[in-house]
Amino acid sequence: MPFAEEPGPHALAAVSQAEHRPLWLDSPARPAPRPPLEGSRDTDLLIVGAGLSGLWTAVRAKERRPDLDVVLLEGSRIANAASGRNGGFMSASITHGHLNGIRRWPQEFRTLYELGLANLAGIEKTIADHGIDCGYHRAGELDVATEAHQVAELAEHAQRVAEYGVDLKPLDVGQARTLVDSPSYRGALLDPHVGLVDPALLSWGLARVAESLGVHIHENTAVLSVERNRGGMRARTVSGQVATGRAVLTTAAHSPLLRRIKAYVIPVFDHVVATAPLPGDLLTTLGGTDGPGVSDSGNQFHYYRVTPDRRLLWGGYDAVYSRGERPGSSLERDDRLTARLVQHMHDTFPQLGDVPIDYTWAGAIDTCSRFCGFWGTAHGGRLAYAAGYTGLGVGASRFGADVVLDLLTGEDTARTRLKMVRSHPLPFPPEPVRQLGIDITRRSLQAADANGGRRNLWLRTLDRIGLGFDS
Repeated sequence: MPFAEEPGPHALAAVSQAEHRPLWLDSPARPAPRPPLEGSRDTDLLIVGAGLSGLWTAVRAKERRPDLDVVLLEGSRIANAASGRNGGFMSASITHGHLNGIRRWPQEFRTLYELGLANLAGIEKTIADHGIDCGYHRAGELDVATEAHQVAELAEHAQRVAEYGVDLKPLDVGQARTLVDSPSYRGALLDPHVGLVDPALLSWGLARVAESLGVHIHENTAVLSVERNRGGMRARTVSGQVATGRAVLTTAAHSPLLRRIKAYVIPVFDHVVATAPLPGDLLTTLGGTDGPGVSDSGNQFHYYRVTPDRRLLWGGYDAVYSRGERPGSSLERDDRLTARLVQHMHDTFPQLGDVPIDYTWAGAIDTCSRFCGFWGTAHGGRLAYAAGYTGLGVGASRFGADVVLDLLTGEDTARTRLKMVRSHPLPFPPEPVRQLGIDITRRSLQAADANGGRRNLWLRTLDRIGLGFDS
């Protein structure tokens, strides 16, 4: 089913009545802001950025070394950026999908797969052990085919990953529509190792856990610089400074505090909508609140799921890049793009045509050319960083937290021996070539979806050199 490039008047009207605010942040459970850092202090470990990546780093640091003094600084509010603006899909994959991992690291993919399963189990254990009420359940994810050529591609996908011990369940059209009912479905693959979560509640819960372990968290504390300082590092903030033995940067799509990261990460803006709560008959056709998450199989794909409060959350399709834009940009609101998402939702689920849209929002994804996280150190090993999760950081960020801690301590672990950890993605070209290349890639992906999945010379060239752009 080809998706419309322009929204109809009904979709435009629906968006005009919506609140422009992330659904997850409109919650009575949102805690009051923690006080900013004032003045100067010393610490053993400083973490910059209190998204899921920074929160997991803080928690894992104290679990591994309870004696460490740990300070976590957040420039805004916890969960205000990407960690509170995503769809709440928590995948066991730490390679942004099995095929991406197999293509890039075939010899170590079985290890990567097992590490990903262990990572998801570790997240689930933390949620259970600390009573984090975040609506988590391991619901699985459907990858659905909406075009004839995608049915064959999903079958090839299942066969390919089975060679590496990954068990995905192929579903025919009837089986797929029994789980989630859309007239556009032609078949699906079910990945059982995916959870659904309220990401903001998870973030706030992890902050509580971190503080219970002794971590000092300061919100509304923008870090201006992180630089070498005698035997350690020093971070300057808007209202003070922190001297530290070791530092970790987890600033995702925000402007990097380490220049070298800029070559590898671009912020792309992903738009999302959420309906009003659904009545029981409609809820049943979408799988209910315990049903799986769903993504369709186009190059420009949608993801969607039912939330615990009975809404359909629908996002994806286009990923918008504009030179120089960062989180907080005006790109976080685009009513035409959002209305196009609503149009696609109505085309997929005609039964939702009269359901109001309550929320629209967008968030910036830290995207790299290999689509999954990368790590590194600087300043003689005193600083480590994690970046580039490309939308799958809800789950992979915990694995990444252990990687940066391994790197800081110089430990030889199964993680640090991975080629995935020891390598970097290919850098994006400098501007203005970067913007031009991304624009050409987006148009090429759109053309491939309209042309039976056939990739043009531009996309095939990017595939060969390992440089791409994910929708």
